[in-house]
Amino acid sequence: MCAGIGNEGMEREKLLEKAGGHGVNRVVFRVVRFFFLPFFRSYFRLSTLGREHVPKSGATIYASNHRSFLDPFVISALGRRPLYFVAKRELFEKNRLQTWFLNSLGAFPIDRGHGDNDSMETALRILARGDGVMIFVEGTRVRPGPLGHPRSGVGRLALQSGAPVVPVAVIGTENVRRGWKIYPRKVTVRAGAPLTFPQVEDPSHELAKSVAERVWPCVEMQWEWLGGAVPLRRVAIVGAGGWGTSLAVALARAGVAVELGARSAEQASEIAAARVNERYLPGVALDGAISVTEAAKIDLQHADAVVLAVPTGDLPAVIGEMAPRLGATTGVVVTSKGLVPPSGELPTAYCAARIGERPIACLGGPGHAADALEHGASLVVAGDDKNFLAQLRRAFADANFDVTLTADVTGVELAGVATNAAVLAASTASVAGPNAAGAAAGKVFSEVASYAEQLGSKPESWTGLAGVGDLVASVVAAGGRNRRAGEMLAAGVSAQEIRPEIGQVAEALDSLPLLVEALDRAHVRAPAINALAEVVAGQSDAASFAESIIEPRRVVGARVV
Repeated sequence: MCAGIGNEGMEREKLLEKAGGHGVNRVVFRVVRFFFLPFFRSYFRLSTLGREHVPKSGATIYASNHRSFLDPFVISALGRRPLYFVAKRELFEKNRLQTWFLNSLGAFPIDRGHGDNDSMETALRILARGDGVMIFVEGTRVRPGPLGHPRSGVGRLALQSGAPVVPVAVIGTENVRRGWKIYPRKVTVRAGAPLTFPQVEDPSHELAKSVAERVWPCVEMQWEWLGGAVPLRRVAIVGAGGWGTSLAVALARAGVAVELGARSAEQASEIAAARVNERYLPGVALDGAISVTEAAKIDLQHADAVVLAVPTGDLPAVIGEMAPRLGATTGVVVTSKGLVPPSGELPTAYCAARIGERPIACLGGPGHAADALEHGASLVVAGDDKNFLAQLRRAFADANFDVTLTADVTGVELAGVATNAAVLAASTASVAGPNAAGAAAGKVFSEVASYAEQLGSKPESWTGLAGVGDLVASVVAAGGRNRRAGEMLAAGVSAQEIRPEIGQVAEALDSLPLLVEALDRAHVRAPAINALAEVVAGQSDAASFAESIIEPRRVVGARVV
């Protein structure tokens, strides 16, 4: 074992020495360039823009984004001389032929995430002899969607070497490979004017980071000129309730310009004047980057994304008023957890049918407003537009949220419906003790899951954050609206009296009748949900509901009926 580690280390030293001392294999480099460059220009329709900015000689740092294994080879087409570049250590451990080929073309290994000083010293040696070094500023491949965040390595290299830094963006390479197949996708590389920085022998991490942060916007400029996906910079949030306000605060902290739309001019003026939403999110100050206005007056035309943080019952009116005002590329995020009246459609499908070809996604998982700001949250974003999902993941991650992406919109939304109904069921049945409460929640949740399975939902949407995760969080959250509504049902308060008493919408109360109809149409047996709906309709009481939940079922032969 120790001998293996030693041999690996010696091999790595040889690779670094070859790149830093001897340089590329000129014969291999010229042969590869002779055959591959015409192939790239024809098969990938490779375009290289901004070549006038690239120095023809002398030490030069090429600072680029990274989308594909192909990037070093197409970026090299910007000039005629060899470009040296770091590649992850694992690429040099697969087989000797690949190792020799990559190293012959100027690649040398780096141990990512471990502050690899040997690789940095090799890069400095290459620059010191007047050659060019390519560095991927993000430190790893980032795809799809907008670019990632810069690492400090390019700043350190620029300061220690004093070499000019050419910002480069490459687009299209992320679509080239699927498994072992290489597809003829359009690839474009664009270089910008070089940047120079004073030489510093031993720069601090903070100084190196600040230089990287000056270089990166120039890379982003090339990327956006090429039509690459941009990060979310302007977001409109329709709905100034607890969750809408919480998302506004979180996104503003992440540097996003947010416009928060209240239901009325009076509510907007009150929140804007106090800079706090005392009714729905007391004690949380609104950042100066948050503009508060009436929802009907929000500028949707120039928003990168619009978040619909309104009760499901309000969606028809909101989307009807909002859809004509959306920008051509504005994406929509639906946070509503319920069924849309009167048809019982899922919120995202309802909105998608009314906003044209614009990207759309839904937000699920355990996200309780105040707690999300104080402790963070693990959320699920579901949709079928990969670029839009990537934009949302970056925005929410910058806002200190853990984000999971999925294409299972149906599963995530029905899991939210099931969670609300299960919490209502548990708190209603709690009159008979914790066993009845747990049984009620489990049976209701299971019945909706059976319906979701018929519609093609993925099991992980139910066993993960959108399902079980959200359910547990909603059960333990003492101030949750659905839990409070169930507790009031258990106390004998009618559903009609609960709504004004709570002062907010308890989605489960409104969605339950629609859910009963949907399950009936799908021929899904749902005795627990039907019994709960009778309590909400005033046709039964909490004690009878709890009794029906834990009543032993009759066994007939091998069947339970």
